[in-house]
Amino acid sequence: MLKKTAIAAALSTTALMGIDQAQAADYTIDSEGQHAFIQFKISHLGFSYILGSFETFSGSFQYDPENLEAASAELEVDVDSLNTNHAERDKHIKSDDFLDAGEYPTATFSSTGFEPTGDNEGVLSGELTLHGETQQIDMPVTLLGEGDDPWGGYRAGFEGSTTLALADYGIDLGDFPEVMHELELYVTFEGIRQ
Repeated sequence: MLKKTAIAAALSTTALMGIDQAQAADYTIDSEGQHAFIQFKISHLGFSYILGSFETFSGSFQYDPENLEAASAELEVDVDSLNTNHAERDKHIKSDDFLDAGEYPTATFSSTGFEPTGDNEGVLSGELTLHGETQQIDMPVTLLGEGDDPWGGYRAGFEGSTTLALADYGIDLGDFPEVMHELELYVTFEGIRQ
C-alpha cells in the first residue's frame, strides 16, 4: 500500500542529518539494482502476518547538509506491482475490493518537511497518495551510511517505517478483524548521487 509504501524516497532525505563531508546533490534511488525496497506487514486475522512488497517504483531526493529545511524527496509506485507471493491473494488485494489498481494505478509520496531528532535520525513528513486519497504522514528515518561505492559512485542509504490506517485512504476492510485495519510500511533505499 504503500509505500509505500511508500513512502519510500522520503527516507532518502535522512542524509540531511549532519553529514559534513557531503555536498548538496541530487540522488536517484537505486531501485533497478535491487538496493531499494518498499515493503509492508499486515495482520492475517490476528493469527499471523502477510508480508508483501511493491516491486516497481522510482524516486529521487535532494539535500544540502547546510540547509536541512530545503530537503525534498519524490517517489512514484506502480500499485499493480504488489507482490505477497500468492497470486490469487495479490489479485484480490489489487481488485476494487481493496486497492483498485485499475482505477488508481499509481501511489506517490512527496515530502513536505524534515525534522532532525538525533544523530543520524529524524522524522520525514510528506503527502502520501494511495487509492485516490492523499494524507499527511510522518515517518521516523535513520541514515544507515554513505560513501564511495566500488564503481566510482557515491551512495547514501536509509531506512524508515510508519503505520498506515487503511480507512484514511478509503480502503474499507468491512468485517475483517480490527487488527487488519492498519499496516506497517517499511522502506529502505540506497540513493546514487548524480
